[in-house]
Amino acid sequence: MKNICVFCGSSPGADPEFLQIAGKLGEEIASRGLGLVYGASTLGLMGAVAKNALAGSAKTIGVMPKVFEGRVQHPNLTELIITDTMHQRKAKMFELSDGFIALPGGFGTFEEILEMLTWSQIGYSSKPCGFLNVNGYYNDLLKFFDKSVEMRFVKKEYRDAILVETDPKKILDKFGKYKHVQMDK
Repeated sequence: MKNICVFCGSSPGADPEFLQIAGKLGEEIASRGLGLVYGASTLGLMGAVAKNALAGSAKTIGVMPKVFEGRVQHPNLTELIITDTMHQRKAKMFELSDGFIALPGGFGTFEEILEMLTWSQIGYSSKPCGFLNVNGYYNDLLKFFDKSVEMRFVKKEYRDAILVETDPKKILDKFGKYKHVQMDK
């Protein structure tokens, strides 16, 4: 593993622990000598994870569509990549990253991590995907994944491959041990 992509909110959210855990994830990425790939913003959880990754001297690459250029980008990134579209942004983040973690966030975060899970399921990716489930933020989504298995829309093996933790150290430990599940559809 070289780079971890973090999908998360550009808002701090309602729970102060969201920002705290985002910062701890940035610190942990840096302490392991990993790089951070993220949405390039200074705002919310994005800003917290980047601030602490940079403070720990982690290579920090921001990727954003040009619609946001000059408005919210972090000024101290190791590298800033501007794409024409959100689709190109996700493709670039995928290309640069060896694993994907979702912190709390909104529709953009959901869409990004779910696309990475889909790519894994169809065999386009063998990279680990996981959720930092801060104070149960993702509990209902994870229950929905379980229901999808029960209703036979998702195979249990794919659901079991989704890494879930509440602690940044533990999820990165799991990423280091991850073995991709390859099945015929």
